[in-house]
Amino acid sequence: MERKIRIGAVSYLNTKPLLYGLEHGQLSDQVELVLDYPANLVRLLNSNQIDIGLIPVGALPSLGDYHIISDYCIGTEGEVASVAVFSEVPMEEIDTVLLDYQSRTSVMLCKILFEKHWKKKVQFIDAKDESYIENIRGNVAGLMIGDRALKIRDAFKYIFDLGLGWKEMTGLPFVFAVWVRKKEISGEFIPLFNEANGMGLSKINLIIDHNNESSYPMDMYFRKNISYRLTEDMRESMSLYLSYLKNI
Repeated sequence: MERKIRIGAVSYLNTKPLLYGLEHGQLSDQVELVLDYPANLVRLLNSNQIDIGLIPVGALPSLGDYHIISDYCIGTEGEVASVAVFSEVPMEEIDTVLLDYQSRTSVMLCKILFEKHWKKKVQFIDAKDESYIENIRGNVAGLMIGDRALKIRDAFKYIFDLGLGWKEMTGLPFVFAVWVRKKEISGEFIPLFNEANGMGLSKINLIIDHNNESSYPMDMYFRKNISYRLTEDMRESMSLYLSYLKNI
């Protein structure tokens, strides 16, 4: 029996449309989904524990020889909502930023924006686990990503959205993650995989209905905050972002 293709993705809400076709379409019996947070997907792809991964853009240089294999991604045209710096005080009063341990891409984007857009010098501290959230208070702000970032929005007076910050600075959308392979995969599989990615976008109403338990409006999140098509502007943005990483 032929081994299933192992697909690695994050378990965040924003991947639901991309995963819908893999779970319910014609590839459902050919793939095995492996869900983890972004930083771990890089390790799994590099160690051949997955065949395709939804890989954070900031980690692409660490992969060596890689190939982007889909017309779909996790991106935003502006405000992304689920990737932000949360603070009790305005930007000028922040002196320390605790950095989410789950995604290198967002961490590096945060550092880029503080230097080049917000032009604010702060101390960055890498968080090790979830307990860092309790320390976001006073002059200490915190970068948080994913579903838990959506859940705590009402708890903080100031929210500095990283997608919006990038748009203000560059005029471009931002890409957080793309589908990547390192080793060869059947040429017949790739078009079907691409088609499966797009299937969920045609079922967006159903996906919203099934994931509407969050305090944040899912209609807004899936239709406005997250963009899934890997456009030429997004490819340009990826190149710009990766060029900034060389100096961070």
